[in-house]
Amino acid sequence: MKLLTKTTMATILGLVMAVSAQAAPKEPYTQAGFNTRQAEEQQAPIHWVSIAQIKESLKDKPPMNVSFDIDDTVLASSGCFYYGKEKYSPNDYSYLKNQDFWDEINAGCDKYSIPKQVAKELIDMHQERGDQIFFITGRTAGKDDQVTPLLAKTFNVKNMQPVNFMGGHGQEQLKTKYNKAAGILKHNVQLHYGDSDDDILAAKEAGIRGIRVLRATNSTYTPFPQAGGYGEEVIVNSSY
Repeated sequence: MKLLTKTTMATILGLVMAVSAQAAPKEPYTQAGFNTRQAEEQQAPIHWVSIAQIKESLKDKPPMNVSFDIDDTVLASSGCFYYGKEKYSPNDYSYLKNQDFWDEINAGCDKYSIPKQVAKELIDMHQERGDQIFFITGRTAGKDDQVTPLLAKTFNVKNMQPVNFMGGHGQEQLKTKYNKAAGILKHNVQLHYGDSDDDILAAKEAGIRGIRVLRATNSTYTPFPQAGGYGEEVIVNSSY
């Protein structure tokens, strides 16, 4: 058996000490952190798409009917809902079933809502294709619909159709599980955009393509949905 020289033993000892020094924490961690392997393992396999990719996917298709949800999809309207909650039911969400709230909100509050850039770009793209735009919302209709003209002006919508208000007393008359699915089917919509789970599920129920728009990060509409959770496409950079 060949004996190791002092030089060889010293080299091996040095390597062992170096590896041990690298593996051992230098100081105790003071808060939760992450390493790159953990981060990559936690990444969800989301089907991200850009507006350009959506346009490309439609290049061989004739003009179609396309629909959009309103709140957090085309308008950042949380200010109106925050105002309404504070005025009509500060301690719960019963204001959403109060017709006075809907009468007031639909009659002009959206002049303070912020249009989302992603909505402008999507609507422009679809209108360039010759698509007809519809708006289908879970809001309850009010006495004075100022939402329709505001959306027409804000997004320069051609041949603007009245907003489809799918909430409220008419809901029980719907033949679909998800209220927006009724509006989608009524107008023969082939592509629907929305931020909520109900938007994606309504599109699935109607048998059409549903694409997720990210909810604004400062939205009061909580809890936030899991974008991509139903395998749907999710538009990048669409929270604003």
